[in-house]
Amino acid sequence: MRAAKLAVLAGLLATTLTAVPGGAVAEGAAVRAGHTSRFVPGPCPPTLPHGVKAACGYLVVPENRTRPDGRTLRLAVAIVPAQSPASHGDPIVFLPGGPGQDAISDIAQITETGLNRDRDLVVMSQRGTLSSPPALTCPEIDRFYQQRIGLRYDAPSTGRLYVQAVAACHDRLTAEGVDLAAYNTSESATDLADLRTALGIREWNVFSHSYGTELALTYMRRYPQGIRSVTIDGVVPPSVASPGWTWSSVKESFDNMTGACTAQPACRRRYPQLPAEFTHEVQRLEAHPVTTRVTVPGAGVVKVVLDGGALVNWMVRASHTPAEFPLAVDELAHGNPQRVAEQWASTRYPGSEGVFAHGLSLSVWFSEWVPFETAREQLTAGLRAFPTFPTSVLAQAPQLAFLRQACGAWHVPAANPSIRKVTRSAIPTLAISGSFDAQTGAVWGRYAALTLRNSFVVTLAGVAHGVFDNPCGSQVITSFYDRPDDPDTSCVASVRPVPFVIGPR
Repeated sequence: MRAAKLAVLAGLLATTLTAVPGGAVAEGAAVRAGHTSRFVPGPCPPTLPHGVKAACGYLVVPENRTRPDGRTLRLAVAIVPAQSPASHGDPIVFLPGGPGQDAISDIAQITETGLNRDRDLVVMSQRGTLSSPPALTCPEIDRFYQQRIGLRYDAPSTGRLYVQAVAACHDRLTAEGVDLAAYNTSESATDLADLRTALGIREWNVFSHSYGTELALTYMRRYPQGIRSVTIDGVVPPSVASPGWTWSSVKESFDNMTGACTAQPACRRRYPQLPAEFTHEVQRLEAHPVTTRVTVPGAGVVKVVLDGGALVNWMVRASHTPAEFPLAVDELAHGNPQRVAEQWASTRYPGSEGVFAHGLSLSVWFSEWVPFETAREQLTAGLRAFPTFPTSVLAQAPQLAFLRQACGAWHVPAANPSIRKVTRSAIPTLAISGSFDAQTGAVWGRYAALTLRNSFVVTLAGVAHGVFDNPCGSQVITSFYDRPDDPDTSCVASVRPVPFVIGPR
């Protein structure tokens, strides 16, 4: 049955190239602002996960739509058939996070959750990502991140190394002829609109995650035609996204994780001062960093430096596997940093160089985020979230340390302020979040829904970034696509934070 579906899909893709009499644009093409984008069936890219069956091709688009004679890009597209033989005619298009994550590489994770149970899944790797060359990967930055594990996280000398890595990537990509200013949310939204038209899809549903929600909100505001419904999972509202904005999500996650410990009697008895203990450790480590060594698979024994900034960013990582969070903080406070150090070192590992498109991240952040927030506003956001943290910690936004300092090394202009407009729409939208999400706090799903008048807001207790990967989360999402006006949220009340590990006294 799946083979038959693939044959039908391949046939449909081929028919998009059929010529139309009278010089009209073929069904497989989209004309926008004087440019023609077209879909061309072809082999699947090597990044398609092993075992995934799909019909593939690529969308040909201008690199820069303001330059008619510029070069074109070939954006990789894969269409994965629905798991059910009786599938619905309106497919789901997937927008991944990052910015910089390769969508086609993520297909297996999406299909394993069953999101394509009753609908075909359309996946296009965003311009600049691994499957859609030129890939704006930056091995220079990957190597810096591995090196940073053994450095003070927020030291000015560490920041200078980051700026050097950014500059090196910039110089290499521009020498290869890449127009870095053409890789942004606006262009990617137009690519999506062109893809739907070029494939001849009358109506589809959007599934977006993390940065993909920023792209989805921009897309539905600018090109609402043909969008049946939208899921935004882990929400990044374009109107507020900035480096300092990230502090609010860390604070919400921290409060919810420590609150969950208080709600569990055993955790409350064993770790009665968890919030104060964590805050004290941030202050202590910032004043007196701890250096230790841990074993990282594939890399051997590596040096790890823990200061206040490293501990805050470790907490973001810990939100994904929260069961040991209180135990790790308590061990650290009693002179044993190994658990925290091992988990912190695991965030950067060998073998990942040249995969993630850091260049796309930087082009988006430096044109759409950084120019719309001052350094003082960024620091104020940190002070509002954690007023007792050291200023040196608060000066660097979580996960985006020294981003403002590196902006001048990337040389892209600020975006038109219209990119920051609030999305107002009647398209049925599901804003779904996890209460432990330290990257895109649940508050931002509620915020985005304020101007989406046919929206549903769902928060899963104890779930971190990526609600679709939770069984209840995927159930809510698939039911929403079946009934955008009445999704089944009955499982939400049964989702609870995991029991925290109670260590010996």
